[in-house]
Amino acid sequence: MTNDKSSKLSEYAVKLAKQELREDEQTRQFALIQMREWIKKNPRIIHCRTDDSFLLRFLRVKKFSLPIAQETLERYLLLRHVYGDLMFHNLDIKDTVMNELLHLGYLFAAPKRDKHGRRIIIARPGVFDPYKYTNAHMCHFHAITYETLMEDEENQVVGYVHFADGDGFSFPHLTLFTPREAVRIVKNGERVIPMRHKEVHGINVPAGLKYVLDFGISLVSEKIRKRIKIHNNLQELHDHVDKSLLPKEYGGDMPMAEMIRLWKEELYNRRETLLTNDAMAVKLEMYNEAAKEGRVSALKSGCGIGAQNDCADYVTGSFRQLAVD
Repeated sequence: MTNDKSSKLSEYAVKLAKQELREDEQTRQFALIQMREWIKKNPRIIHCRTDDSFLLRFLRVKKFSLPIAQETLERYLLLRHVYGDLMFHNLDIKDTVMNELLHLGYLFAAPKRDKHGRRIIIARPGVFDPYKYTNAHMCHFHAITYETLMEDEENQVVGYVHFADGDGFSFPHLTLFTPREAVRIVKNGERVIPMRHKEVHGINVPAGLKYVLDFGISLVSEKIRKRIKIHNNLQELHDHVDKSLLPKEYGGDMPMAEMIRLWKEELYNRRETLLTNDAMAVKLEMYNEAAKEGRVSALKSGCGIGAQNDCADYVTGSFRQLAVD
């Protein structure tokens, strides 16, 4: 571990944070002070976590550009408020359905890290029964997975690798969301949830649903599109992803059931933190209708309430002068 006692990062992550995120001890401490002061003075925020791990996920994903980190945090709080019942509230892995999805291997993180220090998030949407489970079940389980991973500061810096197996995915799965809901989920997922998506790999894409995949890819930024690779078989996947990190069922060493057991321990260790997140809230009446509907552009240049001056005391600098990776 690093000698920087205020950081919970490995030596590798400390160096990476400096190189890619412009993070060092002085920058981190200054930014945390500014974030806490901004939260304290922001009239739209009722309650928000102010611990280092929570605030740093927004600062790191925006490379310590304070105004954009603040904007993203407020978007996140508003999103939690607007879509609370569907996605964010009562993220309890002990819930019967959540436990079922866990043991089915619908979505879980492999235990080991790749050579870049990243966890691999494995998705198997075909095991999700669209006749038994609802879109709320799906969203809740994704939220439990991602929120748990984001609590780890190492993950915040090094980012994530995604691997999806489309075997068993079919048209009934598409009926879980309207096209409008799907668009907002994808766009909010990329722009609001503070995760660094470094690689996305997929196999077994049903030929009849390729148009759906193409549509989904068209919704994400060009940066993310360039990181998406669809493989024809496992051999192609292994050329890009270290197979020893994958479940035995995909050419790796550890059985999927054992990976799921280890991941369950992580989920249970973070359970109380995720449940206490329900206390975070904003004053919804202070946002315009676009914000209340969860539109990703709602907070741009005005913090969603149609009054540029209202944000002046709470946002540092100019959004127009900042470039975000």
